[in-house]
Amino acid sequence: MNHEFVLKDAQVVVPLEVFRGSVLVRDGLIAEVQPGSLSINHALDLEGDFLIPGLIDLHTDNFERIVRPRNSVDWPVMSALVAHDAQMVSAGITTIFDSLYVGFTGFGTRSFDTLKKTIAELDIARNSGILRGDHYLHLRCETSMEEVAPMFASVYPNASVRLVSLMDHTPGQRQWRDLEKYVAMEKKDFHLTEEEIAKFLETARYRHETLCGPNRAKLLSMAEGHSIALASHDDTTVEHVEQAHAEGISISEFPTTIEAAEAAHRKGMKIVAGSPNLVLGRSHSGNVSALELAERGLLDALASDYVPGSLLHAAFLLTEKIDMPLPEAIGRVTAIPACMVGLTDRGSIEADMRADLVRVKVMEGLPIPRSVWREGILA
Repeated sequence: MNHEFVLKDAQVVVPLEVFRGSVLVRDGLIAEVQPGSLSINHALDLEGDFLIPGLIDLHTDNFERIVRPRNSVDWPVMSALVAHDAQMVSAGITTIFDSLYVGFTGFGTRSFDTLKKTIAELDIARNSGILRGDHYLHLRCETSMEEVAPMFASVYPNASVRLVSLMDHTPGQRQWRDLEKYVAMEKKDFHLTEEEIAKFLETARYRHETLCGPNRAKLLSMAEGHSIALASHDDTTVEHVEQAHAEGISISEFPTTIEAAEAAHRKGMKIVAGSPNLVLGRSHSGNVSALELAERGLLDALASDYVPGSLLHAAFLLTEKIDMPLPEAIGRVTAIPACMVGLTDRGSIEADMRADLVRVKVMEGLPIPRSVWREGILA
């Protein structure tokens, strides 16, 4: 069915500029972009609001927060998916990489059965057309867990998987190199004794020393030859980055230090930081500031991590805080992430690209998504 309409009187954010103009959408694609008006019967006046590409989020933990709202509660997977999808799209995110744990270390629990069921239910939800956003999978592989390789093998390859990250959350290094901060957080969240903490740390160190290397090699071998992007998670040292680069990994996700980010930049790896970090002005775990990375030219893309609404907010803050031109800032949550995972059909407002679009009104410095279109359909 032919479906054609115009979005007019918008501040259109294209790759190199912002101009007052119109966008013609036809059959789910952008057909024409031009300053001024376009003559067509079916037009929506955006009244000077911004029009940007749909956001592309490479790392969101939002689904896991909904499917496991309490440590003792497992929410029905399909219900959680639908709620998660609605929250993401309402935040202006049209391409969603659901970041799911394969293996887990810590005192919380994440069920592998839930992971398998999520992958199955996601296929059902996608095929039935009930999802508003376009969902892919980002498998987060915890290399310090004995069962991670067979877990990974049982769910991969899968057409939905476009990104795999290699992680090691052993306390005392990478994200949790500040051991005192980690212990204090776990005590508070799980009401643990000193003895329980000490026993866990001993086991975690043993797993780190004996499992991480072999598991990392197995996972890389299984991913070899498939069209997926690979990320190294929480790089902290130059050595972490050099290892990842030598292994063919192209993304440094959430580097925790300037040194690691600089090393990744020198190697040509793409650097992803969390948008909550940028909005808050700090890392919740005491690591490097995303804003500092941006100031030093060490930030290629942002991901929403644990707050969907932070992604759009952070992009506009790059313009406010460090005078980054708005098209560049928006590119860090649209075109660049799309390129990083091989999605060449979206991420910019140009002819023949997907009509994934977001109308944004800025009120007192806060960008607010007012309407979202996915492939030209109001989501």
